[in-house]
Amino acid sequence: MINTFYVEETDSTNDYLRRYTPGEDEEMTVVWTDFQHKGRGQGTNSWESEAGKNLIFSILIHPQEIRAHDQYIISMAVAVTMHRYLSRELSEEVYIKWPNDIYVGDLKIGGILIENRLSGEHIRDCVIGIGLNVNQQLFTSDAPNPISMYQIEGHEWDREEVLHQLLTEFVWQMEHFRIDKIREKYRSHLYRREGFYSYRDAEGDFEAELVTVEDDGHLLLRDTEGRERRYAFKEVTYVV
Repeated sequence: MINTFYVEETDSTNDYLRRYTPGEDEEMTVVWTDFQHKGRGQGTNSWESEAGKNLIFSILIHPQEIRAHDQYIISMAVAVTMHRYLSRELSEEVYIKWPNDIYVGDLKIGGILIENRLSGEHIRDCVIGIGLNVNQQLFTSDAPNPISMYQIEGHEWDREEVLHQLLTEFVWQMEHFRIDKIREKYRSHLYRREGFYSYRDAEGDFEAELVTVEDDGHLLLRDTEGRERRYAFKEVTYVV
């Protein structure tokens, strides 16, 4: 059973579900809100969202068949879900930006924050936080490059219907779950998938092409001297 409910505001939807105790028959729990006081992205990143304008929600699942060392596949599956939906709805090209963002061109439209609780070698519980810029017309924070569905298409969207469509797509992905197919789809839609672009790491700026995102979530780049560079999250920055 899928239990979906709305709260007007909360600290964060991820934290809400981390405190939540699901019923015995709940296979998936979803909470969405108009506003969160402590919305966040990966690490110390924050998420700007005007109250009542965007889609902020979290999903609690229990993918105990997924091994701990394969846990990045969940992030891949969510990114593929968002890419598939937005590519149908928007008139501009949508990309998956490693490790957890959804881009339209060079602008960020959505972000993903996944928090897993492990049991031995498997995942016991997984909380998937998603922020999607839907109807916001003006962004005022120091976020460098946000964009919304409204700004792209010029009209407002029914947020509850957007949520319904995304959840339908996510359930389909999980019901037809194949690790190899999800990895293939994820890699085929990567931002800056072809060509050389600017990046920055602890040593400074450099030019490189994207080789792949590895199964465990590391980013593999090849610089202009042919040297491969492997990065975990926060070890390299895209220079946009």
